[in-house]
Formats: sequence, C-alpha cells, structure tokens
Amino acid sequence: MKKFSLLFCVILLTTWSALFAQSGSKKLTSDDYSKSQYNIEMRDGVKLHTVVYTPNDTSETYPIILKRTPYSCRPYNKQVPERIISNPYMQQEGFIIVCQDVRGRWMSEGSYTTMTPNKEGKNNIDESSDTYDTVERLVKNIPNNNGKVGQWGISYPGFYTTAGLPDAHPAMAASSPQAPISDFFFDDFHHHGAYFMSYWFVTPLFGIQHDAPTNTAWYSFADLETNDMYKFYNSITPLKKADNYYSDENFFWQELKNHPNYDDFWQKRNILPHLDDINHPVMTVGGWFDAEDLYGPLNTYRSIEEKNPDLQNTIVMGPWSHGQWASNKSHQMVGEIYFGEGISDFYQKEIEYPFFMKHLKGAKTKKLPEAYMFDTGTKAWSQFQDWPPRKATQENWYIHHDGSLKDQKPDNADANYTEYTSDIDNPVPYREENSLVFIPQDYMTDDQRFSARRPDVITFETNVLKEDVTLAGDMLANLYVSTSGTASDWIVKVVDIYPAKTEEGKHTPEGVELDNYHQMVRSEVIRGRFRESYSTPKPFEPNKVTYIDLPLQDIFHTFKKGHKIQVQIQSTWFPLIDLNPQKYVPNIFKAEESDFRDAVQRVYHTEKHPTNIEIKVLEKE
Repeated sequence: MKKFSLLFCVILLTTWSALFAQSGSKKLTSDDYSKSQYNIEMRDGVKLHTVVYTPNDTSETYPIILKRTPYSCRPYNKQVPERIISNPYMQQEGFIIVCQDVRGRWMSEGSYTTMTPNKEGKNNIDESSDTYDTVERLVKNIPNNNGKVGQWGISYPGFYTTAGLPDAHPAMAASSPQAPISDFFFDDFHHHGAYFMSYWFVTPLFGIQHDAPTNTAWYSFADLETNDMYKFYNSITPLKKADNYYSDENFFWQELKNHPNYDDFWQKRNILPHLDDINHPVMTVGGWFDAEDLYGPLNTYRSIEEKNPDLQNTIVMGPWSHGQWASNKSHQMVGEIYFGEGISDFYQKEIEYPFFMKHLKGAKTKKLPEAYMFDTGTKAWSQFQDWPPRKATQENWYIHHDGSLKDQKPDNADANYTEYTSDIDNPVPYREENSLVFIPQDYMTDDQRFSARRPDVITFETNVLKEDVTLAGDMLANLYVSTSGTASDWIVKVVDIYPAKTEEGKHTPEGVELDNYHQMVRSEVIRGRFRESYSTPKPFEPNKVTYIDLPLQDIFHTFKKGHKIQVQIQSTWFPLIDLNPQKYVPNIFKAEESDFRDAVQRVYHTEKHPTNIEIKVLEKE
C-alpha cells in the first residue's frame, strides 16, 4: 500500500509538473536563450542590423516581440545579457526577443533623420515600411515563431513603435508605444514653441551621421569645462553662442535653429495625423511626471481613439518620470515625493505582461480597461472605460485680485490686473538649487515655495479644501495678459499645497520637510508669439490685453481635504527653457545680446478678461 501511494505521488507530481510547464509556469533565464544577428534588407536595399534572442527549447513555438531603436542593440558580441527585455515576466515566459538598429544608426546602413517623415505610397520608405519589411522577414525566416508579432519601445523607440502602426504587417498582433515622441515641436526639445535648452547637451546624439555601420559611438558631447550647468547655460545665452560648440556637421542643431516655427519641416515629422486604419490592439504607456514625453503618450492615445473608435485602445499612466515603469526598483519616487511600493512591478506583471500574453499567445487574461490610471494624490490605481472619464465635470477656476482661486468669475469691483516685472538678468530658476542635470526629471514634483516667494511669480490659491477634489482629464489655461515688450513666454503651474505639520515618511529624503510643501503636479509653457499660430508667429502689441490659451496636459490627481490648490504664473523658467529676449525677433536662436530687455507683465482678472483654468472634476461615487 505504501509503495502504491509513493508511486501514485510520483506520477501525480510528474503530471502536475508537465501541466505547469505547458501553462507557462517555467521561468526562462538568459541562459535559456540563444543569440543570432542578421542584416535584414529593406525594399530599397538598405540593410538593418537585427539582434534576435530565441529560447533554446524548440519543442514549442513563440511569438516575436520587436523593438526598433536609434540607441543601439548592444552588445554586438555573442553575449546574452542577463536582462534581455525590461519586463522579466515576458523573458521568463519565453518570447523571441528582437532588437533592431534603425537606419543610419549603429550597425545599420543608410542615413538617419530625426522623426522620419511619413511618405505616401507603397514604394516610398519610412518607419512604417521598414517595420513591415522587418516583420515580413522575421516571420518567414526565424525558426519556431508562431506567426504573431508584438512591438514596443520607450521614448524614441516608442516613436518607432507608433510609426509601425500605419499599414502594419498582417502578423502584427499587438503594439505598445511607451513614452512615445509624437511631435518634436511639443515633445522633448520644444514645448509649445519654447526651446528646452536643458536638452541642448544631447543634441550630438541625434545630429551626427555615421559614415558606415559601427559598434562604437561616432559622436561626442561638448567639453563644457565646468560642472556648474547653470553657469554654462548662462554662457551660451543668447543661443547663437552655442554655435561655438556645434558645427554644420551637427545637422540636428542646424534644424533646430533654422526652423524656429512650426513649419513644413516639423509638420511632416508629426506622426499623429497618420494613426488611422490601425487593425490590432494598442496599449500606450506614459508617466504623469515625464518631463520629456508627456505630450506624446496622451496625444498618441487620443489620436488613435479619435481615428479608430472601434479599436481596442488602452492608455496606462502611472506615477513615473521618463521610462521608470521599466525599472526593477521596489519603491517609486519622483524627486522628493514617494508614491508607493512595487508600482513598476505591478505594471510589468499585471498590465504589460497580460497585454502581450493575450494577443501574442492567446492567454485567457482579464481584458484591460480603456484607461488604467494612477491617482498621484491618493497614490492608488483606478480603471476607467473612457478617458477623460464621463463622470468628470468641466469647471473653470478663476483668479482674483486678492490672490484667491475660485469657481466664480471676478466682478468689476476687482482690480484689473496683477503685475510683475520679468527681470531678464534674474530669471526664475526651474529649481530652488542651482544644480542641474542635462535631462532633468525631478523638478516635475519639486517644492515650489521658492518660486511662490519671488516678486516675478504671481500666485492664486483656494481656501483650505473641506473635502477631496479629484481632477481627471485635460486642463486648459485661459490667459488674459499684456506685456510692455513685444515678445514673452508664459508659464503656468498647478501646485498641491500640503497642510502645516504634514509629517515626513520613511522615504522622504533627509532635509526635506513636507510641512507646507508646494508640490508641483502640472506645468507648461508657451512661447507667446505662437498664441494664434505655431507656424506664423506674431509680436505682441505693447500693453494691449491679449488672449492666450495654453493646454496644460492631462492630470489625475486628488487634492486632499486640508490641502490647498495653487496656480503660479511667470515668464521665465531658466535654464530649463531658453530666455525669450522679450523683444520680438524673427528667430530667437539668432538673437543678439542687445535684443534682451526687462518687461512689465500683467495678468488680468476682470469680468471681461477673466483669466482661468479649465479643469475636469471627477464626480464622487
């Protein structure tokens, strides 16, 4: 009897093990993958270097997961890296993982261009055609593939993922653009026409052509001879001084300075108008505090939704800066603010992994909602069947002469305007401390008390909230302003003011006090010359009341009971963005030192000119 029981247990355990193996319980490590490299020929004869990692177990077939990148598919030797793909659950499950250098980059042939323009016609070459040709050859030639392909990528690779959506290959079954650049006049290097000078240093990364395929960097960064970045950016103001560091060889720098307006050059590089007739599920991912690409994911999702109303189209926004959802860190912070434990792991395991498993392997997983959103105030996930949520009601918050922010319009008893002087020699810094990194992120949640105390920043705030207020959806600043000059920038911030005696948590950095902390939750800038048209700039008429509408991007944030909501308005934000001379010149990249001057700025709050913020307030359950 004992022998029979032992034998039965052995058989049962063996059966269970086989069932678990078939159901995906195996966990592949990098040792379970083999690496191959190919030069895949495109329809015009250019060969793109492609690195393929294939599971060693050939007893089953696997879907292909593809990333196309300008940032290199290193290592180019026989080494299989420990982390082949950022999502460990996908690597452990077993996928054919593919990375491709896009044309003109690293080991691929051809010439490179920023944000490749979309071409019309089947015989023209763009990123859509390169993706199609790559998928065609992978599906036909890589052994043990199941005929299904997914694509993904973060940041610039996110753009290549988006660009692969139009005219997709029939084998393409799922796509996930993550922090995708969508339009370079509103992402990364520009925000509503203002140049983000903080990214100037990385211009050579995008602006130097390689002579031939190479496995080593062919570009170099400028030798700045200082670690004081604030001082350095002062030294290249006006921007024409930056020519001392970049020659004509840096074509991207030439493009930036010779195309200051949203002309045909930039318009052709906007992928959003081309996102129609998509025939497979899409999941767009972004971070609420992504300083580089916040416009991209929100507008990629929105454009796909408008043009493909019946498509399974999901958006995921978490409490991340640029690409943090691919991190393996357990606790999630942006700057000094802590959002919780295991947030990126939750995304990787419960959102990204099921998305690709469902559409590439046919797994029975829960259907993702239309919007998987993280409330950055309550620090919790929510699911919505539409975005913005239908239960969000539009309201307008108006500024008043006494510094208040109310849902009532100002009346004629109010003073006409609040005034400040924009001092060109003492611009408002983007952080309290002068330390600066070349691709800043942490400022997106920074304490704004330092700017609220400056005379060239005006503030308006609510009374202490008697109940929670949740904003969910897009916001728009309706500004009525004037300037004594002929050119001006306008920056608007939405700030969450913590109550007095708010206690620090265990992850709060040393020296940071949350008592009366002014956390920035959204900010945006517009170069005022583009208030009527991004392609046709226009000077201000001095001291004339002028209307400007500034989209502030979406938000999902609960301002808790006991907190206050504050709006800050200013005209400089240095050296995050370049200095506007405050005198109209045709091209600020070519302005002279003599063009720069102070300006008296007025923001109006009257019944006729009611400066306000349009927001969407989520109804309580």
